[in-house]
Amino acid sequence: MAETRAARRQRARAIVKQLERAYPDAELELRWRTPLELLVATILAAQCTDARVNVVTAELFTRYRAARDYARARPAAFEREIFSTGFYKAKTRAIQGMARALVERHRGEVPQTMEALTDLPGVGRKTASVVLGHAFGVPAIAVDTHLFRVSRRLALATAEEPDEVHDQVADALPRAGWTRASTLLTIHGRRTCLARRPECPRCPALRLCPWPDKTPATPEPAPRGRQKAPRGRKG
Repeated sequence: MAETRAARRQRARAIVKQLERAYPDAELELRWRTPLELLVATILAAQCTDARVNVVTAELFTRYRAARDYARARPAAFEREIFSTGFYKAKTRAIQGMARALVERHRGEVPQTMEALTDLPGVGRKTASVVLGHAFGVPAIAVDTHLFRVSRRLALATAEEPDEVHDQVADALPRAGWTRASTLLTIHGRRTCLARRPECPRCPALRLCPWPDKTPATPEPAPRGRQKAPRGRKG
């Protein structure tokens, strides 16, 4: 029998509760101090690890402090500075286009609505959600590759497209907890519900997960060493 909407919402709340217990230290792993820094870091994090982005931005953020700094940068120089994050040419165009739009439309300040953020060059719904949720405290769900995978395995979503997954996960969870739930689901995907071989036996949400292809527990190895043969009776 198909799960009702009410049952899915109840199970979703139970999943988040279990993940909170398992990952009380879960937080956004990108390092930032201002909304602009978070916006730039999130753009750089596309197809790149947060750890690598943090290495790059440790230097980058000392040289670029305002939107106009990014807008005025020489593209070739900026490409060299972000080269190790990958897709450096596209990211340079995105960051500089975003920065110019901030200067021209928002006096250099990062806007605080989904509509205004996604209207900026290079800023999609996922990036906007990260900025809204963490920089401005606006409840938001950021559907990255981890949340996309985990929410589908947990049957919080069934859609094939990120925007539809976003809407289904949003429907399953209380709005006030969207940002925290988003962080927990992402961390769960990075630490336990891995892409190739999820560590299902130690999953904190195992009993709440209907995914049929769970990784079985690894059997304990047989004891090593020579075993003595049983003594037989003499005839």
